[in-house]
Amino acid sequence: MVRMTFKNLDIEDCRLLYKTYIRSHLEFCIQAWSPHFVKDITILENVQKEATNLVPRLRKYSYPVRLRMIGITLLEDRRISDMIEIYKLLAGKGKID
Repeated sequence: MVRMTFKNLDIEDCRLLYKTYIRSHLEFCIQAWSPHFVKDITILENVQKEATNLVPRLRKYSYPVRLRMIGITLLEDRRISDMIEIYKLLAGKGKID
């Protein structure tokens, strides 16, 4: 849908569209089923990889470079930070009012 609607994106537009439409779908209920099979992780990461190709001038760069230039992280890194936050909450080390 995003690819058909928006033909020429710059980095800022891609970041906004990614965070609004794509990442929300990729992370839907991820706390409940957190993918642990390599196959599932690869499928989700490939969706993000294709999303970084929406910016035509970034296509010549490798995937990690595109992520850094757009300002987004790997989905695996986001899952790890979520696990750290859950640990802090369960261990009573988190600051909750």
